[in-house]
Amino acid sequence: MNEFKSIATELLSLIETWEPKLMALPQQAIEERRNAQHRTIKQIVGHMVDSASNNIHRIVHLHYQTSPLIFPDYAHFGNNDRWIAIQKYQEEDWQNLVQLWKYINIHIAHVICNIDPEKLDNIW
Repeated sequence: MNEFKSIATELLSLIETWEPKLMALPQQAIEERRNAQHRTIKQIVGHMVDSASNNIHRIVHLHYQTSPLIFPDYAHFGNNDRWIAIQKYQEEDWQNLVQLWKYINIHIAHVICNIDPEKLDNIW
């Protein structure tokens, strides 16, 4: 699965590049700068943690659940905004949040490298 290894390697490279950039951001920027969805940088990083977590669960479930897999819809109907609000990413310690982002993505790279090729036709 060279393609998966390549994806995992690229992800690890992005983590290595972006961790110090995220850690160097000034407090005011991470807590006040907002995107078009009115999310701060802290909330965006929290959302990326949630997305990685949901994707890990999808990959794992696709290995043993009946296909097509019915998985809760995280990305629509305001669910991702609910997740951000419930977890209060705006109040999270920045260093802890960046480390959580880093390590969940290192783990997803590991999971990607270990996908069973026989399960690639499974769908959700």
